[in-house]
Amino acid sequence: MGMLVDLWKALTRRKSNDGIESESKLARVLNLFDLVALGVGSTLGLAIYVLAGSVAYDIAGPAVTLSFLIAGIASAFAGICYAEFAARVPKSGSAYIYSYITIGEFVAFTIGWNLILEYVIGTASVASGLSRYLDSLMDNKMSHYLQSSLSIKVDFLGQYPDFLAFGMVLLLTVLLSFGVKESSFLNNIFTTLNLLTISVVIIAGSIYADPKNWSLTPEKVPGGFGKGGFMPFGFAGVMAGAAKCFYGFVGFDCIATTGEEAINPRRNIPLAIIISLIIIFLSYFGVSTVLTMMLPYYSQNPNAPFPTAFESVDASWIKWIVTVGAVFALCASLLGAMLPTPRIFYAMANDGVLFKKLAAVNNRTQTPLLATITSGLFAAIMALLFDVNQLIDMMSIGTLMAYTIVAICIVVLRYEDVFKNGRNDHAEVLPVCGSALLKQLLNWHLYEKPNSLSSTVTKIAIVLFAIICAIWCGVHKLIDINSTLGLIISSVTATILILIMVSIAIQPVANTDLSFKVPLVPLIPCLTIFTNLYLMFLLDAYTWIRYLVWIILGYTIYFIYGIRNSKQEDENLPVTIVRERRHHLGLEPDFKTYISNDRSIM
Repeated sequence: MGMLVDLWKALTRRKSNDGIESESKLARVLNLFDLVALGVGSTLGLAIYVLAGSVAYDIAGPAVTLSFLIAGIASAFAGICYAEFAARVPKSGSAYIYSYITIGEFVAFTIGWNLILEYVIGTASVASGLSRYLDSLMDNKMSHYLQSSLSIKVDFLGQYPDFLAFGMVLLLTVLLSFGVKESSFLNNIFTTLNLLTISVVIIAGSIYADPKNWSLTPEKVPGGFGKGGFMPFGFAGVMAGAAKCFYGFVGFDCIATTGEEAINPRRNIPLAIIISLIIIFLSYFGVSTVLTMMLPYYSQNPNAPFPTAFESVDASWIKWIVTVGAVFALCASLLGAMLPTPRIFYAMANDGVLFKKLAAVNNRTQTPLLATITSGLFAAIMALLFDVNQLIDMMSIGTLMAYTIVAICIVVLRYEDVFKNGRNDHAEVLPVCGSALLKQLLNWHLYEKPNSLSSTVTKIAIVLFAIICAIWCGVHKLIDINSTLGLIISSVTATILILIMVSIAIQPVANTDLSFKVPLVPLIPCLTIFTNLYLMFLLDAYTWIRYLVWIILGYTIYFIYGIRNSKQEDENLPVTIVRERRHHLGLEPDFKTYISNDRSIM
């Protein structure tokens, strides 16, 4: 029993939120413009040139604009949750650090391991996309040669080794090793050129736009393409399109991983997240509007919509502008996908839950050099050998899980116990038992400040909210939601979820002074949790299987190495034991010297 208690304490031990910015070993060189460019560049990749056409073609029609609006709102919910956390915790590591401070070490490791997966696969997939795009400009000569001479006949691997993608990732790794400011400067150039290209496309496309393409009559629409009009596939098509468009907004969270390299992170990171999301939404909305007005939705090319659209109006010269812009967009996405990965490695290794050598910072470049090289080699090998189309959905699981945990953490922090001693506003000892918790559900005693009782109620309620959402999402896949049984289950579930939110809302709130706070808590975090879990359950079974394999590998590392070498383990031990342990690891001078020094002081 004692071992189980010790294990539980180890899994739930939390990192202290000292918020001391001066402790960072990394160079603080990123200003607001750099952060916005990083968020926009990592998000507005090839999707800006492909996603609108593919969703409009056979999913949402011209209502793809509404799909982007809904997806943008859902992303904004997650974005403002990230923004509040950035205001609270200006540290490197993104959702990993956020969950470590508020929930505990085991959950934090899970999230950090997910983020590594997200960014590594993101880097490999973007490199592969850029390689294929450049290959298409050469009439696919490279792919045809490699497939004929070095064909790979393994189901879960690519058809041929992509040496160009492998080389591009290695080149990017070398670039990132020189310093974040140099990498950021190049990213700013790529992102600016990408935005200029998007502006040209929107302006040129509006010249050839025909609003009649938004009001096509049913007789003009071919079979299998809905009923015409603005929403040819109905509201269900708009929501299905929003689920797909949501992934077009994934990437802004990389801003939060630069907390230790940002100038004035408490102010600039929340601002950068919000500004980048606005720019991203306006870009997607503008592109989807002109695209669906230039050409009927059923005539779109889902793989290369803009070249097809401009050729149809005899403006093929713009095709080359789009091609150049797509290359710049992919370069910016490649930088944005690669930059956060070594920062996550650094944060986890610095805390001791991953191998501590990865936390070494080079004195000249002020970057985590070994972590950068490790993550670069990992991504390069995946880009070389794997068919990233089979792995691309795994990015979504890591991202959506991180968004969910951050939303839960926002609720936990907003209603966190301010006394920390088990007492209430009147210095009375609070019994945390079943009857007391039931009374606190209605805030029976009208406490003005959050205490251990109200904080416990909030934690139980928000976890219960997430569990019920997950159960409903699972049932939704098994039962027709429009059937009588489906409607009854949905109505009961909605009622329970609303009651849980009301119970959380009436609890006393911690009045912490922050530069940015999420409005309408707990409504917005709860909407974020529901949206993210719903989108996660849309992923296929193979994605979940590959995800579980990755998680098992991570947990093996954690339980063999991380749980014993965590810095939080040292904080709970006497100073002499800590110094002796660090001496054996070669991190401190002779242990006896410390003992003699301690005695002389005494």
